[in-house]
Order: sequence, then structure tokens, then C-alpha cells
Amino acid sequence: MKKTFILLLLICVVTSVFSQAKKPTLMIVPSDVWCNQNGYTTQYDNMGTPMTVPDYKKALQTNPDLLLAISKIGEMMQERGFPLKDLGSSLKNLETEAAEESVTAMDQGGIAESPVDKLRKVAKADIWLQLTWNVNSIGPKKSLTFNLQGLDAYTDKQIAASSGTGNPSFSAELAVLLEEAILSHIDQFNNQLQTYFDDLFANGREVSLECKRTNDSDVNFESEFDDNELSYIIEDWVSANTQEGRFNTSDVSENRVRFEQVRIPLFLANGRALDTRTWARGLQKELRSKYNIKAKVSTKGLGQAYIIIEGTVL
Repeated sequence: MKKTFILLLLICVVTSVFSQAKKPTLMIVPSDVWCNQNGYTTQYDNMGTPMTVPDYKKALQTNPDLLLAISKIGEMMQERGFPLKDLGSSLKNLETEAAEESVTAMDQGGIAESPVDKLRKVAKADIWLQLTWNVNSIGPKKSLTFNLQGLDAYTDKQIAASSGTGNPSFSAELAVLLEEAILSHIDQFNNQLQTYFDDLFANGREVSLECKRTNDSDVNFESEFDDNELSYIIEDWVSANTQEGRFNTSDVSENRVRFEQVRIPLFLANGRALDTRTWARGLQKELRSKYNIKAKVSTKGLGQAYIIIEGTVL
């Protein structure tokens, strides 16, 4: 009887441990709207076209309210068991780890990445929390209106959202106003985050894959290997290496093959986290080992992978 009780107790403990859902990794950033309103933007050259993006470094260095807001939201999320990546530390890593990859040559140019794309690759957070807030004055009292958006760092899709205004208060401290405004909304917001992350575990992370060829390549996607067109060979590999074969072939031509809504597992068999680049390298290796095709892998941000076919190996 005692052995049976101990066995049942162990089963309950194991079940409890494995039933605890893994939490997504988060990073809090000021929203694009907040950065634009406060003048924290910068421009970068996107293959000849000037583009405007948030300047997080300038915002952190010059706006103490931002540091306070990030710290307060981070404290509330940490209390609820959601791990956080620090924006300031990620920016420093971006500068010190030489994270900027050289532009990969392609048909008429390269794969351009914005500073935000590069930051995401270094931070490797699952979800970005974009925060916007405004302080309202009502006579001697103040209140705070906030908008918090959870964005999938791989696809930029909004997967959670919460907004509201706190009750008027005589306090002028931003941390107090922020907590009063968000406290009644944060648990529902976290439930949305966890529901989305549970879906990723069940159905895979969504990414995209684009295959191209260089102008001087002796191989195109209609070239045949073992009586099969290269486009079909690649499509078969994608089908075999996605979560339950989930993907959509959106474009096929002699020079290009594109896959969207590609669902890749979150982890490899050995438990290591699987990112888009590592996943695409599997295709690169297969093309080389089975068909003697030379190809390069490049990525843009976290969720877009590129295979550039350079030709057959001599």
C-alpha cells in the first residue's frame, strides 16, 4: 500500500512538472508611435531608399521615464513568471559582438536588414512588447493611458494586446501611475501570450523561406536531378522538415521559389532551440550532399531565411 502511494505521488509530481507550460521570452521596447512622438528615430539606407526606424539607444540614453517604464513593466512580468530580455544589454551586444552581417550578393542587390532586424537576431526574444503611454492631467490629479502590444518577433504579427486608463491619482510618479493603469489588465494580457506560445509548441513557429539563384548559376529551379525538378526537390524537403507538413508554396518560377506560413519546430531532437537559420542550413546541406549544388544561407531578422543557389560544385 505504501509503495502504491509513493508511486501515485511520483506520477502526480511528474505530471505537474510537465504540465507547467514553458513561458515565452519577452523584450520590452517603446512603440514606434512613442518613438516618433518623442523624436527618437533614425534613418538607414535600404538599398538606396531611406527608411526611418526607432532609435532605441538614443531613447534609453536621454529619457529616464522610458527606463522607469521598462523597469516597472519588467518587474510586473517577472513576478508572473515571464522571463525578460533587457533592451539596453541587447543593444550593447549588438555593438560588441559584430552582429551586423555583410550584405549577401543576389541577383540585383542584397538582402537589406534594418537596425531593428539586426537587434532581433541578437536579442532572440520570442515576443516583443511594444509600450506606448501618455500622462493625463485632470486638475491636481493625474492618470496614465497605456497601450501594450505583444508582437511575434519572427512575423511581426500582433498576438496579444491590452490598453486602458488608470484612475486619477494625486501621485505624479510614473511608476505608480503605470502600475495603477496596467495592474487590472496584465493577467489577461499574459494569458493571451501564453495561449499563443502554447500554439507554437503544438503547431510550430511561423517563418518564411525564399530560394533564389545568382545570375551566373548554371542551375535554375527547373533543372532536373534524378528525374525531378529542383523546385519539387526543395518543396519535398520543406514538407518533410516542417511541423506536420505545414507550409504554403506562394511562388514558383525558373529563378525563384518562395514558401510562406512555414511552421518549423521550436526545438531540435536534442532540446536545442531551433531558429530559422539553423533550419534552412539543413536544406543547404542536403542540396550539397545529394545533388552537388552550392548554396548560401542568409537571414533577415528572425523569421526570414534565404537560400541562394550559386551553381553546381565542379
